[in-house]
Amino acid sequence: MNEKWNALKERCKACQACPLWETRTNVVFGDGNPDTDILFIGEGPGQQEDLTGRAFVGRAGQLLDKYLAAVDLDRTQIYIGNMVKCRPPQNRDPKPEETESCIGYLREQVRIIQPKIIVCLGRIAACRLIDPAFKVTRQHGEWIQKGDIRFMGTFHPAALLRNPGQKPAAYEDFLKIRAALDELAAFK
Repeated sequence: MNEKWNALKERCKACQACPLWETRTNVVFGDGNPDTDILFIGEGPGQQEDLTGRAFVGRAGQLLDKYLAAVDLDRTQIYIGNMVKCRPPQNRDPKPEETESCIGYLREQVRIIQPKIIVCLGRIAACRLIDPAFKVTRQHGEWIQKGDIRFMGTFHPAALLRNPGQKPAAYEDFLKIRAALDELAAFK
């Protein structure tokens, strides 16, 4: 795994497939443990992520860490990635062509990690990976089976910072994630 993982990371760091490479400080390949059953996927790096080269380290990442801790998880037990690996200017949503240019890296990460669960953080990831018509406010917390992988869409932590009234619903989603992981562990 390490050899494939490191080769993919190096290819990603050298990527110039879309214009986002021109304004990035760092490629944000992902963060956490690639030897895991669960993969969290956001839309793209923000300013703090671009500066550090690590996924979800800004205010949204700190909130994500709190949700993980609330269900007895941390970054040593999960992997966190994004649809695009370079920061879109002014933290705008990634354009479809940027996501398309970068999706191969994410697909390869999924192939190498072989997660049993993928949690889409926010609309961009859920619409691309679960269903183009996915509505986070209505469908968050629902499990969708695709092949051997269970998918769930939930609120992006940045959205929770803007709309704190959705935090209890997000917590319920994380309880479902914990229950699914416990179920997996029971069958190992």
